[in-house]
Amino acid sequence: MSTTAVHSLWTMAGGVTSAAPHEKFKAPVIEYAQLTPVLIVIGVAVVGVLVEAFVPRRARYYTQVFLTVVALAAAFAAVIGLATGGYGTTKAHIAAMGAIAVDGPALFLQGTILLTSLVAVFTFAERRLDPESHGNRVDSFAAQAASVPGSESEQAAVKAGFTTTEVFPLVLFSVAGMLVFPAANDLLTLFVALEVFSLPLYLLCAVARRKRLMSQEAAVKYFLLGAFSSAFLLFGIALLYGYAGSVSYAAIANVVDGSVTQIDPALADTMGNDVLLLIGGAMILTGLLFKVGAVPFHMWTPDVYQGAPTPVTGFMAAATKVAAFGALLRLLYVVLPGLSWDWRPVMWAVAIVTMLGGAIVAITQTDIKRLLAYSSIAHAGFILAGVIATTPSGISSVLFYLGAYSFVTVGAFAVVTLVRDAGGEATHLSKWAGLGRRSPLVAAVFAVYLLAFAGIPLTSGFAGKFAVFKAAAEGGAGGLVVVGVISSAIAAFFYIRVIVLMFFSEPKADGPAVAVPSPLTMTTIAVGVAVTLVLGLAPQYFLDLASQAGVFVR
Repeated sequence: MSTTAVHSLWTMAGGVTSAAPHEKFKAPVIEYAQLTPVLIVIGVAVVGVLVEAFVPRRARYYTQVFLTVVALAAAFAAVIGLATGGYGTTKAHIAAMGAIAVDGPALFLQGTILLTSLVAVFTFAERRLDPESHGNRVDSFAAQAASVPGSESEQAAVKAGFTTTEVFPLVLFSVAGMLVFPAANDLLTLFVALEVFSLPLYLLCAVARRKRLMSQEAAVKYFLLGAFSSAFLLFGIALLYGYAGSVSYAAIANVVDGSVTQIDPALADTMGNDVLLLIGGAMILTGLLFKVGAVPFHMWTPDVYQGAPTPVTGFMAAATKVAAFGALLRLLYVVLPGLSWDWRPVMWAVAIVTMLGGAIVAITQTDIKRLLAYSSIAHAGFILAGVIATTPSGISSVLFYLGAYSFVTVGAFAVVTLVRDAGGEATHLSKWAGLGRRSPLVAAVFAVYLLAFAGIPLTSGFAGKFAVFKAAAEGGAGGLVVVGVISSAIAAFFYIRVIVLMFFSEPKADGPAVAVPSPLTMTTIAVGVAVTLVLGLAPQYFLDLASQAGVFVR
């Protein structure tokens, strides 16, 4: 049989007729202007890699910090430009050959991720907290990440004043993945974005200057469990493709609704098979709930938050949650709305155990970073209550909560970097006793963050929780609101316990000191406090902004 005959058989079997000789292959149409935020971040990340190769070592730190801040600020300006150009409302559409959605939720979440990352990068650049080593200023990251902890090569690198400036391009690559993740409009783009933002995070978790072994252990745990979650997601994508014959969100949604008319003969046997749909959907949800840190997929969270360098923990805790919840919202509201009777009961159960589990286990914690990790798990449960609402107000309340929560988180971890003793950061709770008498300003700022986490009125936490619980109640999830209020009361106990410890305990003679940071960390903390108070005292404008941005394009 000739090759042409084989070719025509193959094309006919797939339901495709061979093209006429004069027909040209059509080039893909990419709307570069609408992808500007992602392109800026990726472009500067690549430049950052070249800086590591070609710029002299002593100039790298300043070059990388400058490039990173400019990239994030320019990308944020591009998001604002797209929003004011109507791409969040009237001009919302699917770009890049159906791969990326440019709509209100995508732009709102991208803006939140970029602003949060910009504020978090200032803590990465901080070099005044540790005493100088061999006449060189040091930051939170290992002098030479490739060295074995405690080895001669590491000591030589510290002595020579090396710095791991690669962390800045790694952050940019991670941010680029996070920008695509909530905007992905097909399952393959979703998976690629997941890997692009996860792999740099695995590396960033391993490069702490102090407690190197603990940091590397955290990175290995994160990597192994992250690989599991990626495998679940990929298997789910394969099953959904078998079910719908497409990886596009809209095409899958049409098959779920039963509104598809043309069935591909090659997929006729599996298309519309509900077993594939249910198992595939469950596996993709598992992969996303892992990134969100919901119980029972939360096991990585406390260990990774505790072991990673604190600036990385703050960045990861805020930005990853925003990206993952954005992707979860789009999946449930765009792809699987026809399946809500199936996924809502499961998500109810996940939200309840996440709220109660995070709040109850946090009470037993003695390390401030682990306490904030379990607190973030409880917050994932509160946000899930808004996701379950399945109403437009549910989407806007989740967007608002994510914006409010991310700044509080980055600010809280920035404060944790300031409390130090001879071994670096003093994260054990007993060392925070009497901090309010030794350093009233730092303790007061941390108290504001803790009150926001607890959802006390006049803070952004209260406005966020109120919006989410109101949406859940209107969406018929009143029972979930009751559990949420009980969990909030349990959580308030351990937040207020830390405040009491700081202000009403005697400081120890050998207690830690509060380091005086550079203007970089001061900016991070000040922005965090400002956002917490503004969103608490006058949330209406931002709630309106979130509700305008709360419509997904299909």
